[in-house]
Amino acid sequence: MRALTGVRGIAAWFVVFYHIRLSIAGLPSGVRDVFAKGYLAVDFFFLLSGFVIWLTWSDRIRTAGAHDGGASIPRFLQKRIARIWPLHLVTLGGAVVLALMLRATGRSDPQFVFPELPLHILLIQNWGFTHHLAWNDPAWSISAELGAYLLFPLLVMAVDWRRLPSWALLAIAGGFLVGLHLAMNAPTLGTDIPRYGLLRCLGEFTTGSIVCALWLRWRGVLRAPVWATLVAVLFAGGWIAGTPETLAVPALFAAILLLLALTADKPGNPFELRWTHYLGETSYATYLSHFILWKAFKLVLVADATAVSPTKIALYLATVLLASIALYHLIERPAQRWLNRL
Repeated sequence: MRALTGVRGIAAWFVVFYHIRLSIAGLPSGVRDVFAKGYLAVDFFFLLSGFVIWLTWSDRIRTAGAHDGGASIPRFLQKRIARIWPLHLVTLGGAVVLALMLRATGRSDPQFVFPELPLHILLIQNWGFTHHLAWNDPAWSISAELGAYLLFPLLVMAVDWRRLPSWALLAIAGGFLVGLHLAMNAPTLGTDIPRYGLLRCLGEFTTGSIVCALWLRWRGVLRAPVWATLVAVLFAGGWIAGTPETLAVPALFAAILLLLALTADKPGNPFELRWTHYLGETSYATYLSHFILWKAFKLVLVADATAVSPTKIALYLATVLLASIALYHLIERPAQRWLNRL
């Protein structure tokens, strides 16, 4: 569904603006406050990931598992690792080069913790082994995603959402989101990521799989988009009225994801334009590269990191876009194809 790819691209750029918002000179406070919620795009990624992987792999693993003794599970894990690991390794390598250059010039950055580097190479840094973010900050969510991938076959074998009535699916999804809210007991979803990040991912990933099951059931129902819109408006209103972010936002994003899926492939859908779709195609490269690029950009071209001119911000954004395109075509896709052929 092209619309879901397009939305993913927009969400990735929202994360970019989240990380640079405090440096943009003259940025209106209202816009800065909007960008300050950019970390929530990751919650949409987790829901979307659960949706897409359930759609693509649940039947394949369940059906094939009965005939091939579970051989489809290693293939699933191979394809997921081929999707996330090569580009992660390249961007992490860029961070190591930057750290070594700083050391060579007598400087240091507390972001670059060499004793923890093996955890980051293996993508297990956010499994409770550390108490802070290090190296390439955005990669914490990829570490959490890897945990979800490893547990996904167990979810498929444990439950078939198709066999449950819609009210039960809604109740279970609600239970997961309420449980996440209670378990975190935090003011925001971005609180203490090393402690709560994996839990945040698993709860939203599983909810995304339920959203997919509901979409498969309701995609031919004419009024379904109206219902999804009303639910999204309800949760958005609750968030504005003071409902805790940890409770309102995952439910809001789940409703929005369902609405986007129900309205995909409709004429005039703005998320399916060629440029939005391409932003989605390159979004993983954007997401993983922008943080290290921002560090390098500031070291080379920025004197005051609290007041970067709009011209330099535009130059940085262009750099991220070009780097995303290059990484997607030269690293991400070729490496993915090569690993999938093994």
